[in-house]
Amino acid sequence: MSETIFYIDKSEVREGKLQQLKAAMGHLVAFLDENVPDAISYGIYLNEAEDQMTVIHAHPDSASLEHHMRIGAPEFAKFKDLVKLKSIQVYGRPSAKVRSLLDEKAKMLGDGGVAVFTLQSGFERFQAAA
Repeated sequence: MSETIFYIDKSEVREGKLQQLKAAMGHLVAFLDENVPDAISYGIYLNEAEDQMTVIHAHPDSASLEHHMRIGAPEFAKFKDLVKLKSIQVYGRPSAKVRSLLDEKAKMLGDGGVAVFTLQSGFERFQAAA
């Protein structure tokens, strides 16, 4: 069985870009929903002050995250002037290719790095979509 991969990134919202960012979020989510059907979940969150954004998604395996990163790259580039990426955290075992794609995204969108955490102990109870 493949190990689920969880992805979390955190960004600062650029001054005066909130409304553009909200529109871009809606477009991105619709694009990914249509083009990354094996993603388990995908969510974009703003803090109460709406000056910080967090993106959280889950994938059944590294191949799914790789597909997400490849197909989404042109869409992610549209966020370059809207946010400043501060960090990417990945929980699971991404392939070397995924790690490279994550590093590219981190450099493109900000000054944050990529940290990978490997599962040491635990269990999953995700239900397959009906």
